[in-house]
Amino acid sequence: MNFILRPWTIEDLDSLVKYANNYKIAKNLTNRYPYPYAIDNGKAFIESATREVPANIFAIDVNDEAVGGIGIHPQKNIQLKNAELGYWLAEPFLGNGIATAAVKQMVEYGFKTYDITRIFAKPFGTNIASQKVLEKAGFRLEARFEKSLFKNGEYLDELVYAVRL
Repeated sequence: MNFILRPWTIEDLDSLVKYANNYKIAKNLTNRYPYPYAIDNGKAFIESATREVPANIFAIDVNDEAVGGIGIHPQKNIQLKNAELGYWLAEPFLGNGIATAAVKQMVEYGFKTYDITRIFAKPFGTNIASQKVLEKAGFRLEARFEKSLFKNGEYLDELVYAVRL
């Protein structure tokens, strides 16, 4: 399935809310992405996602509709040679290779755009699909922190995957 990565715009608000307002998506994201996901959440996200120059948070666009998001977040202080990758994709588009291809594009963009040598992602231990996406994109498991996260009333393992320049 064809897709592009592009900057978010306010015109994406309806599709963002439509696809982000899904418990199956929200359960694998940090609490910054609430469930239920409302119009105000979408407006705040788009405002935040369009602030940085160069852009670091993109919409995953299929057929002129934002169906997910992906971002790369350069770190500061002694971690300044690292960037964290985060992403989500709407449920109807899962299983088509979009997430893996989008991650590969962002890795290339991240190493080209920022002065970094490592990109990491931290999927939940229960999120097997995201672990597979990262592995297919060339990431390696570096660490597992047992029961270090608390989400939806349960303790979860935090995994750290990374790819290096």
